[in-house]
Amino acid sequence: MSATQVGLLAGLVLGLAATSGFTAFLVTLAVGVIGLVAGRVLDGRLDLGDLLGRGRDR
Repeated sequence: MSATQVGLLAGLVLGLAATSGFTAFLVTLAVGVIGLVAGRVLDGRLDLGDLLGRGRDR
C-alpha cells in the first residue's frame, strides 16, 4: 500500500469521526483530500512548489 493510499484512507477515517449529515460528508471529503495530497507528497508524485508557483530552480 503506497503512502497515497494510506493518506487517503487515514483522511477518510478521520472524516468519519464527524457527526452525521451533509456537514459530515463535507468534512470527510475535505479531510480525505488533505490525506490524499499528503500521501502524494510523501510518495514524491506531487511537488507543492509547482502548485504554489515556486519552481525548484529559483
